[in-house]
Order: sequence, then C-alpha cells, then structure tokens
Amino acid sequence: MAYEIVSLLRMLIDRDGSDLHLAVGNPPVGRVHGHLQFFGESPLTPEDTERLMKSIASVDNQQELQEVGGSDFGFAFEDVARFRVSIFKQKGYVGLVLRLIPNKIMTFEEIGLPQSLKQVLTLPRGLILVTGPTGSGKTTSLATMLDWLNTEFDHHIITIEDPIEYYHTHKKSIITQREVGVDVPTFPEAIRRALRQDPDIILVGEMRDLETIEAAVTAAETGHLVFGTLHTTGAVRTIDRIIDAFPTNQQEQIRTQLAGNLKAVISQTLIPKKSGFGRVAAFEVMITTPAIQNLIRENKSYRITSAIQTGHKYGMHLLDEHLTALYLKGIIKFQDALAKAQQPDEFVQNIIARGGGPEKITSPVSVAGSQKQPAA
Repeated sequence: MAYEIVSLLRMLIDRDGSDLHLAVGNPPVGRVHGHLQFFGESPLTPEDTERLMKSIASVDNQQELQEVGGSDFGFAFEDVARFRVSIFKQKGYVGLVLRLIPNKIMTFEEIGLPQSLKQVLTLPRGLILVTGPTGSGKTTSLATMLDWLNTEFDHHIITIEDPIEYYHTHKKSIITQREVGVDVPTFPEAIRRALRQDPDIILVGEMRDLETIEAAVTAAETGHLVFGTLHTTGAVRTIDRIIDAFPTNQQEQIRTQLAGNLKAVISQTLIPKKSGFGRVAAFEVMITTPAIQNLIRENKSYRITSAIQTGHKYGMHLLDEHLTALYLKGIIKFQDALAKAQQPDEFVQNIIARGGGPEKITSPVSVAGSQKQPAA
C-alpha cells in the first residue's frame, strides 16, 4: 500500500500520539502514550520515505539533507497542529521523525506546573532554565509560561527558536518570534540583536554551545529575564554542565555570574500514566536562595540537593519527591517511577518507609541493577 503523509498524521493525532517515525524496512510507527505502535503492516520502501519527505520538505531542506545528511524544520498541518520535523539519512536511505506540537497552549493546571513558579516569572531580570531529556515537554512548559506572561503583563517577549514550535499571538504583550536559519543565522547573533530591540523577556530555545551560554548569561546580567533550555536532568547537573562548558580559567567567573543571575532551574520528565492513557510530567524545582547562591559561588553544587530538600517553603522540591507523590497517588506505576528516579536506592527506601511499593521490594539491594536517568 502507498502511505500518505496526511493520513499518517491524522492517525497520530486521533490516537493522541506524540511522534511519527518513518524508516525504510519498517511500517510507519507512532509513539502513543509513551509506547511505540505500528500504523500499518507494509514496510516502507526507499521510494516511500523519499516521497513522504518531499511532500513536506522545502527545496532548501532537501538540499541541506543532501549536503549535510539532515535538516530540521517545522510546518503547520491544516488547522489542527504543528509538527517539528527531522529528516535524515540512515544506511543511505531517507528517514523522518515528526513530533506533534498541539496548537492549543496548555495552562499551568493542565501541565501540573507548580503555581509557586509564577512569582519567579515576574522577576525583572535573571536566568530561568527549563531542563530535561529530549521529549520531556520542555517546549510545552516554556510555551505555557510565556503565554501566562503574555496574558498578564505588557512585555516585549522575544523568542529565538530552531525551529519555531508554538505560535504565540499578541495579547497584553508583544511577541517577536525569530527562527534560527530563517530569520537569523545563529542563536548568539539573535541574542545580541535582541538586546537592541527593547526586550523585557528573551527565550533562548536551546543553549547548545559555549557562545550561546555566554550570550544568554550576559543578557540576564544586563537587566532582562532570560529563559533557556538544556538537555540535563536535575539542578545540580544543570549548573555543573554550564560551568564545565567554560575553559578552566573562566570557571570561577561563570560561577560568580550564575550565582548572581540564575533565578530558577525547572527540570522535568514525562512518565506514562498507570491507566495506560496519556503521560504526566514530574518536576524538580530549584529556586535560587542566598544559600544556594553561596554554594554555586563556592563550587559546592553537590550540596544543592540538600538545599532543595529543605527549601519546600520557597516552592522547591526534588524530582524524586514528585515521583514519590505521583506513585503514592496511584497516577504512575512503581517501575516507571523508579526508572526516572535520580537516586533509585533512596527512592525505594522512601517508598518503603511510606508503606508503598510492590511487596517483593524489601530493600534497596533489590534494585541494585536499576539505572539513573542519564544526562543527555
């Protein structure tokens, strides 16, 4: 049978899926509620993937695919949704992965974002980082935060994205959305230009290299509220990743800059619901208090975990604490929670202490083979 991109995308949307994978030798596959499902029986041929790719990719994207082996872009599907697309070569053939970006921006309540974050979002300047593995919902959370600011305040918000995913409309604020590779050549260049465009808030879609990190920190220092993302899990790893990106002779300076400008780190991951329908987000929230500022400045980031544990009154909590709460409420399965835990042994001990967990789990030794979530 000849697969058509329109019918495959409709199938993904109808099944409440998140991603569509098209690879030679396999039928189309959708990720639905975190699990992979076949969207047909006939394997895709090289001609199929080439045809499907050309049906959505521009001439420029197709040329980039031929020249460097891959290209990323976004496109709107009817009035239903947008998709972020990655086309690439594998084994000499064309492959595609399409991620669904819903048109509707969700609220804090729908996502489960802590309400305490709203106070941080009203700060006049500083750096707020949203982190997590690929596919953990960072873009969706950021869109929700920006939409709340757009609704409640009169700001000029500039987003720098690759590609643009959620489209924002002007509400109380003015929103300028710039796409890397289309509207501006690079993230650092876009940040430098943004500083001359009367911004109140700047969103940096991905802090992927040293130059972008430097530009984002400088923008926060010069009196703007800057949002950024990193593919790290947890506040400690995030801070270490930023500092380690700098040469040794600059690390003391960046620690001082981070201590003065970092306002919050929100780490997140998505877990399948116990019901089998949908996924739920689990968050770690670090709000930078004077005590945490000192730990960053003094190169004692390993003690930040303890500061988060004792900082509940500021709206802070660890990822493992949120996973524990979701499990004890019956929202997620024990093994799914354990797979995402940062400290698996401590997570199991805490569950046992609170009277939860499968009966066969009697000690942390039982999960000695479990793995922590790796930092991407």
